[in-house]
Amino acid sequence: MKHQQKHLGQFFTPPEVARSLVSWLAPGSADRLLDPSCGNGQFLALHRRSVGVEVDAANAVLARQRAPSALIHSGDFFTWASKTPERFEAAVGNPPFIRYQLFSGDVRDRAIEVSSKLGAQFNGLSSSWAPFLVATSSLLKSGGSMAFVVPAEIGHATYSQPLLECLCRNFGIVGIVAIRTKLFPDLGEDAWLLYCSGFGGRTDSIGLKLVERFTETAVAPRFDRFIPLTTWLAAGCRLRKFLLSPRWFALYEEISQRDGVRQFADVAHAGIGYVTGANDFFHLRPSEAKLWEIPRRCLRVAIRRSEQLPAKDVDAATVKTWLNADEPVLLLDLSKEQGMPEPVSRYLNTSDAEAAKKTYKCRNRDPWYVVPDIRVPDAFLSYMSGESASLVANSACCVCTNSVHAVRLKNGLSIRRIQEAWHHPVAALSCELEGHPLGGGMLKLEPGEAARIRLALGDRVVSEAEQEELVEAANFMRRWRHYA
Repeated sequence: MKHQQKHLGQFFTPPEVARSLVSWLAPGSADRLLDPSCGNGQFLALHRRSVGVEVDAANAVLARQRAPSALIHSGDFFTWASKTPERFEAAVGNPPFIRYQLFSGDVRDRAIEVSSKLGAQFNGLSSSWAPFLVATSSLLKSGGSMAFVVPAEIGHATYSQPLLECLCRNFGIVGIVAIRTKLFPDLGEDAWLLYCSGFGGRTDSIGLKLVERFTETAVAPRFDRFIPLTTWLAAGCRLRKFLLSPRWFALYEEISQRDGVRQFADVAHAGIGYVTGANDFFHLRPSEAKLWEIPRRCLRVAIRRSEQLPAKDVDAATVKTWLNADEPVLLLDLSKEQGMPEPVSRYLNTSDAEAAKKTYKCRNRDPWYVVPDIRVPDAFLSYMSGESASLVANSACCVCTNSVHAVRLKNGLSIRRIQEAWHHPVAALSCELEGHPLGGGMLKLEPGEAARIRLALGDRVVSEAEQEELVEAANFMRRWRHYA
């Protein structure tokens, strides 16, 4: 059941949330209410003239039992939406949160086609919920409204841009209620609430309301701030940045424009490391390498994950500690071998090698045993972090997997100077704003996000009083990603 839930992206809404969202829409007795992913009928049971669509047959049966007055269509919502002539005064629900890896094939093609008719252009990396909302809005009557539970990634995901731009072109009010305490305690991701009204209208701003925890209310949200679309676009289409108070946000933006403050991309490039396809096979312990008599020239000391990184520098002493502890940090690198050494040939003919050959990456490269893109970076940057991201020098000339970012310096700055700026409050807050929460309190930095991090490289660019405010703001953002 849990596997089915995850596959379909279904996590049922707390009753108090469902009641509130329907109340926000205030459907009259003659109004028709649509739930495009009705699940077990939780929303449908709250209004007599409801229509639901449900892809899972078992849930559709439960919905009919729970909301006997509702009309429920079984099947894929996008197929139904592209054909139905029906239109509704209101729409409500909790759309399926299916990541792009599972959101594929004909279903995705139909979703993108339906969304494009309303002017929202999604690419193949979009999760299902974003085109779901656009397709739902296209089924509203003039003046209609909708309210939905949405993943908090609406505050940072790239596909939030076409979604929110589309909604602002088609509704008089578009707003987000950002909730710090989790709506779904068992989920790693946070959930926020989306409210749109006045379909057929247009707005040039996004409403935002911050709450510590959800409390049931029958009144549609009154937003504390309205963020102009131009300001949102200038902030990289990251609504998450506006969790900061206007004062903190203005301070960060002003400091970012000062002389001596540069983006990380100006001084370094962060890219992904190599991908083996079978890490346990390609990374050996020193004792294993000795047992197989693998030539030293075929082995490279590797960083396999961020937890391996020391505080400042991967130096010779650090590497010696790993080797003495017999940790599996020796990468089998055959990229420069002209003829295969006999010990390596024996290793490549083991049962473990046969299993490795069948993995996706290995079976799609020739030869399967040569790991591509092995490079020695100047430094390493943690991909997923707790309190803060780590920037660590690489004086021992190690290599790294794609679980760690490989950093190459440019424009002549030393790694020591960049590290000094990395530990400044400007960079600490910038990591929180340019990165994004992963769940479990973790902060994730994609290469493009790392490129935008601000570094205070000039002397006395930021006053002590300003630094104190930046530290406070960074701690505030950590609380929003549940880092304790």
